Amino acid sequence: MDVLAFAYLAAGIGAGIVTIGAGLGIGKIAAAAMEGTARQPEATDAIRTTMIIAAALIEGVALIGAVACLLLSLK
Repeated sequence: MDVLAFAYLAAGIGAGIVTIGAGLGIGKIAAAAMEGTARQPEATDAIRTTMIIAAALIEGVALIGAVACLLLSLK
């Protein structure tokens, strides 16, 4: 197989892993935020703000991973 074919394969697998990881991370954050809101409803605003910031950070890391996979495939 050609080296370029391995680069495409690695980029595809990497993009899939990045997507799965980001989805699991954001799902875990949302579940914890819902549980925290159910336990302490008066802290809903603080929990929501923290959840949005954490989700944005996870999305940023996922975007960096996707760009790395794109760069690898365009090598």
